[in-house]
Amino acid sequence: MTRILFVCHGNICRSTMAQFVMEELVRRAGREGEFRIDSAATSREEIGNPPHPGTVGKLRREGVPVGSHRARQLRREEYDAWDHIVYMDAENARGVAHILGGDPEGKVSRLLDWAGRSRDVADPWYTGDFDATYRDVLAGCEALLAAL
Repeated sequence: MTRILFVCHGNICRSTMAQFVMEELVRRAGREGEFRIDSAATSREEIGNPPHPGTVGKLRREGVPVGSHRARQLRREEYDAWDHIVYMDAENARGVAHILGGDPEGKVSRLLDWAGRSRDVADPWYTGDFDATYRDVLAGCEALLAAL
């Protein structure tokens, strides 16, 4: 079982989008039993909130099922529970490092690095561009799945 945790600032836009996209890619590949996928936040700002309506709308337009999810914050004691902890941007990298206190096993990575793109996934909370975020999330998740 490969365990993947996607992380962003609030866990209502990018990380939940990545969670649901990856779940769908795994489903389409017939590999559901091989993965455990979840998402979390580096902040406490959105804890308990559902995915952002922009994320939900974009995923539905793309035919990606949106599961039940409430924002939660990453916890230090979760490090051993995941094989891959995948963040979206430089701010998330700092937040993950602060929460986890290190990455001794090299589990932490940036999503678009998997796709050979050394840049961040823009936060649609600020850009309003859920289409661009979806394109980046899809590219990163497809590359991650291919690597696994």
